[in-house]
Amino acid sequence: MPIDIDIEHVARLARLELTPEELDGYKTQLGVILEHAARVQGLETGAAGESAHPLQLTNRYREDETTPSLDRDDVLARAPEAENGYFVAPPALEIE
Repeated sequence: MPIDIDIEHVARLARLELTPEELDGYKTQLGVILEHAARVQGLETGAAGESAHPLQLTNRYREDETTPSLDRDDVLARAPEAENGYFVAPPALEIE
């Protein structure tokens, strides 16, 4: 079942300048793709269950282990700029 589509109109909408040879090539390619999509859409899939992923996925958890934090004074000493125990960063938005 051939599917008719105006490739020149689609190219114009996409703001593409295509040669007549390119238009013919893309029309053939797009026709094949749309015919395949129509065949897939026509498949009977009622017996197949829904699946979000074709493989069975499981989460891999690890035990939470507490570790000591970095020394605050050491970290702030290495910062480009710090004030009153906090990092100083440039403002995200310039407000006048």
